[in-house]
Amino acid sequence: MPDDDPARGREDDRAYMRRALDLARRGWGQTAPNPMVGAIVVRDGVVVGEGFHARYGAEHAEVGALRAAGDRASGATLYVTLEPCNHHGKTPPCAHAVLAAGIARVVAATSDPNPPASGGAERLRGAGVAVDIGIGEDEARELNAPFFHALASDRPWIALKLAMSLDGAIANAAGTRGTRGAWLTGPSARREVHRLRAGADAVAVGIGTVLADDPMLTVRDAPTPPPRVPPRRVVFDSELRIPLGAALVRTARVVPTTVIARRADPARRDALCAAGVDVRVHDALEPALIALASDGVRMLLVEGGARLAASLIEQSLVDRLIIFHAPVVLGTGALNAFAHVSESTAASLARLRIVERTPFDDDLMTIFAFGAP
Repeated sequence: MPDDDPARGREDDRAYMRRALDLARRGWGQTAPNPMVGAIVVRDGVVVGEGFHARYGAEHAEVGALRAAGDRASGATLYVTLEPCNHHGKTPPCAHAVLAAGIARVVAATSDPNPPASGGAERLRGAGVAVDIGIGEDEARELNAPFFHALASDRPWIALKLAMSLDGAIANAAGTRGTRGAWLTGPSARREVHRLRAGADAVAVGIGTVLADDPMLTVRDAPTPPPRVPPRRVVFDSELRIPLGAALVRTARVVPTTVIARRADPARRDALCAAGVDVRVHDALEPALIALASDGVRMLLVEGGARLAASLIEQSLVDRLIIFHAPVVLGTGALNAFAHVSESTAASLARLRIVERTPFDDDLMTIFAFGAP
């Protein structure tokens, strides 16, 4: 096959973009509200520079890759998972750095949808740089789905996580998890949940989960660096029943904790506020979510339980459904994960698009997407 074969060129482009996406993932939990971005510089078929956006406020991926490449960037191709920015924010415009380095071609996975930062591709083309956009676009947009969502919606991007048995239950008839003690899933799957928390702006549960498990909802066992900003804890508690002795309340001055109620007894509200809890009263889920988004919660990871899950699904407020299937059967009388979802909605769940399937030892994580790709 000749070196200038177009099919071979596209194959190479995809391979280099996969590497750039792998680099971008290193920014997990560190870059929000900015997106995760990776970049590599390739000259004569050799990678001569790599970079990624490591932390909010730090240098952008393109700048790191160009700095690593040095003089070898002249005449090279830059692969980047997001169109180079064209504005001066916390750092200078990346499009300017690309031009200064003498890059001959830029391959970007997707355009930048943020109006103040967009326009980099147009500027580069105007200066004679070849620009191709779209290689690896689906993967790039999925990696930064909360970032793209925030530019088009006034509520957070919501991932609903459920751990369930092979027979679709989240707890047995006694309200416990089964053969693994307090847990349905094994250690590897639980570490993945902590990694997911590290990438979220907030972690939420319903009051039933608080009363049953007394969780901390913190990031304790993630295989990534600690999140730059620990996620806020959120409890949906319509009658404000959360105990004053709950772990979430006792640690509310250490990790920001919000309790959202429909009705709040004034004395109980005052007691929770005195403990450092942020108590909010909303008459419906959606305005409560909009208020969270206005506070900077772009990505909300919801970890149950069944009633909260049903409310979110029925109101079309879920963007990703993350299911951890454990190799156990909880049997007769167990609480089905979708016990409170209507039959028609439950049937529609079978048609969700699968985004990812990953085994974690004996457990299997499947991520489903709601809505159009």
